[in-house]
Amino acid sequence: MLQALGIFQRATPDQLWKLTRPDNKHDKLTRDNVLDLQDHHLVRIELIREDQRQVWVLTKRGHGEAKRLLEPKGIRVSALCEEKYDPVTGKLLGAGYDDHAAPVTSTAAELHRAGIGHRLGFQTEIGHRLADGYVQRADLVVRAPEAGVPVMLLEIDRRSEDAHDLVQKLRRYWEWGRLLPKDAYKHTVDLVRSRPDAIEDVDHELRLWRRVYPPTGREGLVPLAFVFADTTEAKVANTVAVLEEAGRRYWAPRRYDTLYPKAVTARDYRQAVPVVVTTLEQLQEHGAGAAVWRRLGRRASRR
Repeated sequence: MLQALGIFQRATPDQLWKLTRPDNKHDKLTRDNVLDLQDHHLVRIELIREDQRQVWVLTKRGHGEAKRLLEPKGIRVSALCEEKYDPVTGKLLGAGYDDHAAPVTSTAAELHRAGIGHRLGFQTEIGHRLADGYVQRADLVVRAPEAGVPVMLLEIDRRSEDAHDLVQKLRRYWEWGRLLPKDAYKHTVDLVRSRPDAIEDVDHELRLWRRVYPPTGREGLVPLAFVFADTTEAKVANTVAVLEEAGRRYWAPRRYDTLYPKAVTARDYRQAVPVVVTTLEQLQEHGAGAAVWRRLGRRASRR
């Protein structure tokens, strides 16, 4: 639990249950464990949500223990949630709960519950720096090779952003996947500078993204998932329609360059970002291992 709170900063007992004891039928044992950690001054209640769920965070002592557990494994620990008191009354001030962080943690919890990734295989707010210096941060990164998902980037959207903003995020991930590392061969760098499309002839093994993530086992760049939360089916459908149309250049396959184009019906996905979409509600109702994921360009959902 200290590890989970060290990675995600805040969590409810329900989220901690799915992140630490997914085989249990309910979160009773998790709640007992949290209370035991509270007795040892390792965790504290930050606030109680409107639905009466408690939100737990690490104390300073617990944060130090989480560092000891995570940093030797190369896992970044989230910032400590410090206690703030009213200077006059001395009462503990209520913390502002990030409505975006909650569905991010819930998404990771549902993936873990379905056997897609270990909690130590999750990372949040991971930056991807573009050539112009802009940093596109992924809400969640999961590595679950044992589940057939060597790596996947996830964007959790509560429909607080315009659909075209999500298209721009997709574009940035596509651009990041086309970057070369700083120590790339001069000949390759000069070639790409003179003709930008030349990057498509550069093997993925020689690109920057392969220095950061393992091979995906499939054609294309790093897979990207959009998980929609706290919204309506109509809004999700409209957003996905915009992603499919306005973002086609970034996710869609191409025809193979061949002398016999009519004879070749297969599509070339090597330069595309594989994009799947779902909702948090579907993950919670059916499980992340069910047919709740739909890939852009395809009608049916898949496991």
